Amino acid sequence: MSNGPAGHGARSIDRPNSETSTRGRDVPFRTFLRTADGVTIDSVYNPGTVVYDSSRPPARRPAFVVAHGFTGDADRPHVRRVAGVLARYGAVVTFSFRGHGASGGRSTVGDQEVLDLAAAVEWARALGHARVATVGFSMGGSVVLRHAALYEGGTDAVVFVSAPARWYYRGTAPMRRLHWLVTRPEGRLVGRYGLRTRIHHRDWNPVPLSPVEAVPRIAPTPLLIVHGDRDGYFPLDHPRMLAAAAGDHGELWLEPGMGHAENAAEDALLARIGDWVVSRAG
Repeated sequence: MSNGPAGHGARSIDRPNSETSTRGRDVPFRTFLRTADGVTIDSVYNPGTVVYDSSRPPARRPAFVVAHGFTGDADRPHVRRVAGVLARYGAVVTFSFRGHGASGGRSTVGDQEVLDLAAAVEWARALGHARVATVGFSMGGSVVLRHAALYEGGTDAVVFVSAPARWYYRGTAPMRRLHWLVTRPEGRLVGRYGLRTRIHHRDWNPVPLSPVEAVPRIAPTPLLIVHGDRDGYFPLDHPRMLAAAAGDHGELWLEPGMGHAENAAEDALLARIGDWVVSRAG
């Protein structure tokens, strides 16, 4: 599993039963993207409702590319809810990481997933959006960090919610269960048949750039760190470590009463994130 980007050139592959037969940019549609390493990624485009500025045509609005957490996918209700709120502020691209949902390949739990995000960001720009922000949750948060660090100019603002600061963390019961799921053959069977997530059996080699190592390399791209004080996966030393690594170019929101990732992100918080992105990359 690679530590760096494997090139560009993602392209769209029309799905036979698309959400719409037109390729107009003012209506939602669905397609498969192909990553630089040849994996097909199920992806959805929503031009947005944009309550803050309805005068701007869809392609002139900022695009949010949403990176879901481990075992999520583009059709999960919590991902659709996130997309629905952010669509009030711009266009939204959602997709399923490799090994999740209808996408091909197998999950590498944050390593090669940077190529999936790169394909989705390139697609948003190919649709005409000059300003693109990435918004990642948990595993997806670690991916948006690495993407911004490895792809210079790839994104115009980065938001990560409930993301880890370092790899191999096992300090909480949920993370110990996750490591069992990923590292044990019986765990991977549970992932495949119980959680619709196909997990690769190989260890990382080399180990990818860690989130805390990635953060300083993002500057001067605007950076927002969001974390709940009741997160059951990653305690508060994780966001604080990330904020310290970000220095002056990062902003930290510690959310009282919030748990972990998409399910815990209330609509009001998502709206604040939408406002923040529009003010930085709109």
